[in-house]
Amino acid sequence: MPSAPSKELATFSNPNPERDYTIRIEVPEFTCLCPIAGQPDFGSIHIEYVPEALCVELKSLKNYFWSFRNEGAFHEAVTNQILADLVGAIDPRFMRITAYFNVRGGIYTQVVAEHAHDGWRCPEATVLPEGSPPIS
Repeated sequence: MPSAPSKELATFSNPNPERDYTIRIEVPEFTCLCPIAGQPDFGSIHIEYVPEALCVELKSLKNYFWSFRNEGAFHEAVTNQILADLVGAIDPRFMRITAYFNVRGGIYTQVVAEHAHDGWRCPEATVLPEGSPPIS
């Protein structure tokens, strides 16, 4: 098998550390086990981060998420564990993990966990004026 589940997160140098920019990653096929029933829980994990010196390498991230497949974890715990592991690996200026878990027993769960460097402030979004009408 060319790759395998792993908790190791590889990194690479931020190619533009002089500016704030956002990296968004969506993991639509996240799976872990309910720690009580042992049944699989399916969800989508959304990562947003502003890198400092390092970025996370995507193949290692895929293998990292794969490593949860046979682990029991409450939604709240696994979301915060993902945040802690990623912050530990890359120490971003800002990171938000939003976990959307599929319905179980008629209930959807969404968990949001965030990290920010002390003193870091989100840049204000630039609002561009509306452009010309579309060409028909």
